[in-house]
Amino acid sequence: MTFSSVDLEAPDGISARLGWDPRTSVHDRRRLLARKLVAARLGCDPAEVRVDREAPRGFGYHRRLIATRDGVDLPLTIMTASHRAATVVAVCEPDVSIGLDLRDATPDARELSIMRRHSHLFDESNVLDLLDHWTRVQAVLEADGRGTRVLPERVKLGTGRHTGWIPDRNAVYTVTDLSRDGWVVTIAHAAPEAPRRRLFG
Repeated sequence: MTFSSVDLEAPDGISARLGWDPRTSVHDRRRLLARKLVAARLGCDPAEVRVDREAPRGFGYHRRLIATRDGVDLPLTIMTASHRAATVVAVCEPDVSIGLDLRDATPDARELSIMRRHSHLFDESNVLDLLDHWTRVQAVLEADGRGTRVLPERVKLGTGRHTGWIPDRNAVYTVTDLSRDGWVVTIAHAAPEAPRRRLFG
């Protein structure tokens, strides 16, 4: 198995790593990346870290990952995003709200159609701008945590698209581009002391 991965320059307090290999399953990519990140954070060998999917509490698919060491759950949040043969994983303290989005730099016709249906930009023919807008919106939605219950067009982005929020919630997320090697990677995060939406009028 040849699995390539690189560290990303994530915001302070967050560790992120991008990996790709079409022969490695999505679940294995997630676990391999998460183990490396958690081990680096703890200063231990990755072999000492175990990463498993959270046990189901009800019906449905559960993708949240839990890291343990010596049988003890570690107080860390593990967030993942995957697209085709690539996966990105971020690790942070549990009090940080975080969202990730990952996709390649050349969206297909179906993806472009979805972006144009929900983004409502002035110039929807500008694919790079459309992709930049869409990935930031998706990262904010992931950080918000309500998934498909919130339509993408409800997300608001600040000037320069470095912040994002949803009008019915107070959180304002810092949005950062971590793109690397032809993959568009976007992270949205908000620490407990982050500014509230009222500061943005």
